[in-house]
Amino acid sequence: MRTALSSRQEDILACMRYWIREHGDAPTVREIGQHVGLASPSSVHYQLKRLEDRGLISRSDCRSRPYRLAA
Repeated sequence: MRTALSSRQEDILACMRYWIREHGDAPTVREIGQHVGLASPSSVHYQLKRLEDRGLISRSDCRSRPYRLAA
């Protein structure tokens, strides 16, 4: 059984949904950090990796904005 998302992870997903809807592309790591209150890009990367491991987002190595919401 999977555990529930943390409030930070929920905030990041909400940020990504909003950003994609408003801008047509995913936010950068720094933009996510500013939106959810994380100053360190490494903290954002950590949370993004957890979301990726759960299959909620995907990552492409060939883009400057590599994260996408999973289908």
